Amino acid sequence: MTNWTALVSAEELANALGDDDLVVLDARVVLADRTAGEANWRAGHIPGARHADLDRDLSDHRKTGGRHPWPDAEDFTAALGRWGITQAHRVVVYDAGDGALAAARAWFLLRALGHEQVAVLDGGWSRWTALGLPVDDQVPTPAATVYEALFERGLLLDAEQAALHVEAGGLLVDARARERFRGEIEPLDRVAGHVPGALNRPYVDNLRDGRFKPREELAAEFTALLDGRAPLQAVVMCGSGVTACHHLLAMAHAGLPGARLFTGSWSGWLEDPSRPVATGEG
Repeated sequence: MTNWTALVSAEELANALGDDDLVVLDARVVLADRTAGEANWRAGHIPGARHADLDRDLSDHRKTGGRHPWPDAEDFTAALGRWGITQAHRVVVYDAGDGALAAARAWFLLRALGHEQVAVLDGGWSRWTALGLPVDDQVPTPAATVYEALFERGLLLDAEQAALHVEAGGLLVDARARERFRGEIEPLDRVAGHVPGALNRPYVDNLRDGRFKPREELAAEFTALLDGRAPLQAVVMCGSGVTACHHLLAMAHAGLPGARLFTGSWSGWLEDPSRPVATGEG
């Protein structure tokens, strides 16, 4: 059995379809139309893929903590059980392209539970279909299972913890586009700018031609960004805690696991209007 803990190629996944220990999750989402992800899955998906909805399964909108609040472990593990996933399964997640919406989020949810055999499909649905690999529209009916696990809370920071992390000299990396970080535009949140003390590395810097850069290249880039720190001393964020997981995936692929997530990210930071806002390059 091949160990998949960060990325898997379309060719590798195609060869493994039908394996008893494999579950595929389709995490495609269209932010402008929250019903489109499931509709796209029903219209066609990798054979056997279950649908993981960003808002229903990978977030908990009953809570505060940004636009995509981190779910409770009992709710996410219940979803895993509905999908027929156990701790013994290999899980592969894909989305519409580069992993940022929302395959990397699903990957990190599983990793935060301690599930090691989970990977993101490099190049996602776009590369799968470009290669002419199998697609069907059959809705799977997995046998329900029970998945029992808790999140490793040390991997997850709220806004107060993120502020203390920066005050202590820790590295906070914002994965949003540069113009959003600088405060020039803000298409989603009520205030533009960034957390004072944060650094900017857009998640797209992890990619080349729709796929992740080679691990050696990513290792060199993130080692420079860490500037002598261990990965555990790095915290990543974005607008709502979704695309930031792309950095966590890239670092794991590069052999630098252990960084943490500011779950609420910029939208969570802004829930308290007294929190400071910075603009410019940072």
